[in-house]
Amino acid sequence: MRRVFWLRHGPTHAKSMVGWSDIPADLSEAPRLDALRAALPSGAPVVSSDLKRAVQTADAVQEDRRRLTHRAALREIHFGAWELQRFDAVRDQARLRRFWEAPGDITTPCGESWNALHQRVCAEVDRLFEETGADDLVIVAHFGAILAHVQQALGVTTTEVFAHKIEPLSLTQVQHDGTRWRAVRINHDVLSHMP
Repeated sequence: MRRVFWLRHGPTHAKSMVGWSDIPADLSEAPRLDALRAALPSGAPVVSSDLKRAVQTADAVQEDRRRLTHRAALREIHFGAWELQRFDAVRDQARLRRFWEAPGDITTPCGESWNALHQRVCAEVDRLFEETGADDLVIVAHFGAILAHVQQALGVTTTEVFAHKIEPLSLTQVQHDGTRWRAVRINHDVLSHMP
């Protein structure tokens, strides 16, 4: 059985669409980080996207786990011309609504579509397992990247998967049972479930 322990990076406190911008994470919640370290499998390699907020979060939870090279394929969706814009500042509101309400092949201007994100993230997860031979992986990434793999695990549409929240410093576990991926827990707050 293969298991992925997805961890969303720490909060950035940005009030805009943050995709490929290299914004740092707020990692001041020491008890939450302690709880995450304890919840992650001790022998699992840790890998993150190459964006600072994911790298910093991976550094904070790594402990003695083996660290893999950062992966650009695990980045957030590329918002292109909408990068760092507030939703109400986007001029083409009709396209913005279609992008979020009917995600799929609709791209952001000079960016990427949800389907393109989904394809690159799921392919990268497969590559990581092939390259490492590991049974478990800890992947520190972003809202969109995590949801892309959750969509594969749940076998649902993009609209259905968007009903799920993925909060900063939450844990999502997906596992492959030899036949298909399945979601074990989504957006798990480890701190609130400590004994």
